[in-house]
Order: sequence, then C-alpha cells, then structure tokens
Amino acid sequence: MKRNSICVKRPFLFKMWCFAWLLIFVLVSASYAANDFKVVRAGQNDTLSTLAQRYLNDRTKGWMIAEYNDIRSVNSGQEIIIPLKPFSKGGLFDTGYQTVPVLSYHRFTMNKKSANRMVVTQAAFEAQMSYLKQNGYTVITLSQLYDFLDFKDQIPQKSVVITIDDGFRSAFDIAYPILKKLGHPATFFLYTGLVGSKKAMSWNQIKELAKNGFDIQSQSRTHRDMSKLLPDENFKAYVSRIEKEITWAQKIIRDKIAYTPVFMAYPYGKSNDLVIALLKKHGFRGGLTVRRGSNPFFTDNFKVKRAMIYGNYDLKTFRKNLNTFVKEGL
Repeated sequence: MKRNSICVKRPFLFKMWCFAWLLIFVLVSASYAANDFKVVRAGQNDTLSTLAQRYLNDRTKGWMIAEYNDIRSVNSGQEIIIPLKPFSKGGLFDTGYQTVPVLSYHRFTMNKKSANRMVVTQAAFEAQMSYLKQNGYTVITLSQLYDFLDFKDQIPQKSVVITIDDGFRSAFDIAYPILKKLGHPATFFLYTGLVGSKKAMSWNQIKELAKNGFDIQSQSRTHRDMSKLLPDENFKAYVSRIEKEITWAQKIIRDKIAYTPVFMAYPYGKSNDLVIALLKKHGFRGGLTVRRGSNPFFTDNFKVKRAMIYGNYDLKTFRKNLNTFVKEGL
C-alpha cells in the first residue's frame, strides 16, 4: 500500500528507489563477475601456459583460457579473458554434454601381430597415442576424471583416460616409454598375485612407474571373477573371500609403493552390489568395468565404462572409441 502511494503521489521518489535497487544489482553482479573472470592484455612473451601459471597458479590449465576465448594461441597485445574458476563443470552446454572415453589395454608386443586380440603391437600403440596428441585430445588422469564425475572440477573438452590392466612386463617395456615420450598420463591396474612372475612387472619396475608420475591402482589379488560364488561356497565364505581380494591387494600395493589404491578395475569387468559395498567400506573412490562406452558426469562412480582396445584395430576403428560429446539440445 505504501509503495503504491509512492508510485502515484511521488513518481520521482519511486524512480529513485528503482534506480537504487538496479544499481545494487549491477554492483553485486559486477563484484561476482570480478571474482570469476579477469580481463588482461597479453605481453610479448606470454603464452597460454604462462598466463595460466600467473593467474591460475597452474601452467597446465592453459586449455581453460583457450577454451573460454575459443583460441589456440596468444598474440602480443591481445585482450584475453581469464576464467578464474571452472566455468563448465559437468561439461554441460546448450547443444549437449561432454563425455569421457576411458581406453583399456592389456598386453603389448614389439611389432609382430599376435593371434591373441588382447595384444597390441608397439607400432599400433604408438600410432594411437600420437593420434591423440596430434588431434586435440588431452589425456587426463583417473583422479581428474573422478573430479569431473563428482562435479568438483572442469576438464578439457576432448579428454581421454588411458588404463593398462594386469601388470604384464610388456606394459613396462613397450607402453611406458611411448607414454613417457608423448607426455600422456596413464593408470596401471595390477592384480598383485601376478607381480614378479616371469611375464609380469617387478615391484622395482612398478616403483619406477610411480616415481615418474604414473598412477598405480588395484585389480584385486588373484583376478578371479568377484561377482559370483565359487562352487560349493556359501555366502559367508564368499563375502570373506571378496573382502580379502580387495584388502590384501590394497595392502600389498601400499606396502610396496607407499600409496593406497582408491580405484578398482573389476576382473573381467564384473561386479555386483556386494563388491561395490565392500569397495566403499575400504575407502575406494570408484570401480571400472569393460562395458564399452563413454562417460558423462552423471555416470555411477562404480560403473565407469571402458573401451577395450584390441590388437586388430586400425586407426579408423580406434577413433570410434573416442566419443567426447553427445549432441542433445535443450
């Protein structure tokens, strides 16, 4: 009633009242924007990496500046908007949403193709890793993927995760040097019962991987299918066995490399509610299957999909496993 009186009898005061609220809104909005973005002019020696280091304290986040400004490089004198916070958590856009492919490898051979489709040649693996490097893909860590799934952080639009299962020696001899040369991170999943055998990596080699920044995670102790009971096994014995598969492997890795695994690659990609509950009980952050597909942010942390890459794949087939976006308009 009072506001109506002002409107009718004192239009000037009403206009001032409206202007005051508008000014407050603009100032609050400007303050919010100032906390989220910064406009700068690039210097003569500036790059995306140097700008990221200066304003984001992380030179590896030049991609954030590039994606926000839709640029690939920086020119001297160019005005650049620096996003000081993630601006697209979950990879959501009005045209669709981001997905992250996780590639799964197992064994490698020098250059002779194997009848075993799980074995990838050195030449094929190097061509695949080089393709990622040359075509705008960013290989991220498993922890970065889970930050994306948990809606904690933003990742590059064309992100990919590389995983290598089991712990065979060929992963160290062939895959490791290629990944190191190209600067790609990767996660090595171990089933600890294999480590140290004739065809497997030694703990010293695994320590070298960890020392060089590669992620070491668990694939259980014996690589048995954890989703079903053994013949003549009762449920109580089954629960005890699965808990040992999880905790013993976790302890061995912790004792050997001073790191406690928080991710599990399910043997044969199989799990169930009990397995997942036990993983959560023992501090695991997630589990990975071998169900083919890519992962949006709303993926279940314990049912992450992976695409197994086989030895008979050419680059055209390999590319089919790199879906990083689903078109779906609002």
